[in-house]
Amino acid sequence: MIIKILEHDSNWAKMYSDEKVAIQQILQTELVASFHIGSTSVPNLKAKPIIDILLVVEDIVRLDTFAERFKELNYEVMGEFGMVGRRYYRKGGDQRTHQIHAFQVDNLTEIGRHLLFRDFLRAHPTISHKYGELKSHLADKYPNDIDAYCDGKDQFVKETEQKAIHWHWKNR
Repeated sequence: MIIKILEHDSNWAKMYSDEKVAIQQILQTELVASFHIGSTSVPNLKAKPIIDILLVVEDIVRLDTFAERFKELNYEVMGEFGMVGRRYYRKGGDQRTHQIHAFQVDNLTEIGRHLLFRDFLRAHPTISHKYGELKSHLADKYPNDIDAYCDGKDQFVKETEQKAIHWHWKNR
């Protein structure tokens, strides 16, 4: 996978919305909520052109019974993929276009972490810009090494998540 960071594309929101409709048709009442997360969900933030989707479902184990339906939408069904309590799906192979991170409705820690990070970046364009510049630098430095790219972002993401939690509680 070649890591490519692009300027924000306003079409990303529509790509999310289109996929959300297809997923809703599959999951119906199993789906509690769907959110556009990740860098493509933050206006003016540079990003890998991959739409990240957060699904909140009634029962994470029951979600496994929909594997064939996700395959019909061209998703690879990856199971927990390194995170207990999550289901991960990806679409597009090396030219990935979408990723789904699904959690059970009571997994407030993971659901909240993703949403607070997104909302904090939306509310703080200076920090969002800094994050975009970091990602661009890392993509230039490690164009073929996703692990090094992710490791390079890790500290920034963890610090920003902590700021997001503080910001959330301070502004309630």
